[in-house]
Amino acid sequence: MTQTAPLPTNSITIRTHQPADIDWIISRHGTLYADEYNFNNKFLTLVTKIASDFQQNHDPTSERCWIAERTDKTINEPVGCMMLVKDIDSPDTARLRLLLVEPSARGMGVGRSLIKQCIGFAREVGYKRVVLWTQSILGSARRLYKAEGFQLVKQEEHEGFGTTLVGELWELQLERVS
Repeated sequence: MTQTAPLPTNSITIRTHQPADIDWIISRHGTLYADEYNFNNKFLTLVTKIASDFQQNHDPTSERCWIAERTDKTINEPVGCMMLVKDIDSPDTARLRLLLVEPSARGMGVGRSLIKQCIGFAREVGYKRVVLWTQSILGSARRLYKAEGFQLVKQEEHEGFGTTLVGELWELQLERVS
């Protein structure tokens, strides 16, 4: 199946999720986005819905969730995550969801590795395109998406998560790699 994307340090690995990881994903998104961007409980409600829907309905042949994990002697600590799910409206399209990198792991290639993992898996299972929705204030994530070949296709101002935001739709056309 998909090879694990290399990371610059061998103390961090990427693995597929386990059921208990879903609670961590929800909790950390709520806490980090509240602390860093003042997002309110509407954001946490959305993350809870996305993560719960994935947990209950994901198809492991075409959808995945990855956890970046730091291993330090006997402790395994999650430091990042990302999901790839089928787009409900377009069966040949995958959607990246819930990228998160803990502050302690930023700048180490974790986000880039998670994105590469998703793109590689999407190609492997035959998706023709990958899309994602993000916010313009998430500069680091936007730079990573652009560096991996995603194109910004739409921007829309909205009142969301307790503040005025500019939502963005990004997409990547995939070429099948044999």
